[in-house]
Amino acid sequence: MYQTNNPIIKHKVGLLNLAEELNNVSKACKIMGVSRDTFYRYQELVNDGGIDALINQNRRVPNVKNRVDEQIESAVVEYAIEYPAHGQHRSSNELKNSC
Repeated sequence: MYQTNNPIIKHKVGLLNLAEELNNVSKACKIMGVSRDTFYRYQELVNDGGIDALINQNRRVPNVKNRVDEQIESAVVEYAIEYPAHGQHRSSNELKNSC
């Protein structure tokens, strides 16, 4: 039986405890609304690093290629604030015409 006071991982620990209590991973996953793959991922994390390993560690790196120049970004934001009812296409056309 695992115990934690951390509200972030309480649901994950609850799933592991329920599976142990029921002696049935499928039933526990169905009750908690989680896939079995997710359960086994949680279980592997706990076996490797303990309960604290369940805390979500975001490894995402920002994609710099998706960024635009700061001047363009500020122009788009200013236009969107000034004309909130204009859609994407109209805003794009108006900003192209103003340059």
